[in-house]
Amino acid sequence: MTLRELAVKLEGEILTPDVNLDTEVPCAFSSDLISDILMCTKESTLLLTGLTNPQVIRLSDMIDLVGIIFVRGKKPNAELIEMAVERGLPLISTSNTMYMSSGILYHAGLRSCKIK
Repeated sequence: MTLRELAVKLEGEILTPDVNLDTEVPCAFSSDLISDILMCTKESTLLLTGLTNPQVIRLSDMIDLVGIIFVRGKKPNAELIEMAVERGLPLISTSNTMYMSSGILYHAGLRSCKIK
């Protein structure tokens, strides 16, 4: 399943339309804790979070994020969106809660990432 397809399933708003959204998403991880995200996985991962600070974008420099979905209607500011565009990191916002978003994606066949 691609990021574009996941955005449709979540009724999400694509915040970085010029970034590649046709990337296949192998797995996902949901958290609002940076420490948990860093320990998450070594495989390519879609992150679902409510965090909209610069650290969440910088995570893509440390772990292999294929994209970030901001839940609960959260949206990063223009500076963070620009940081993501510079990195080629797709950003999507959905009004769904983290729980609902995770359930929708799991039901659609997206697996959870493996914890280290």
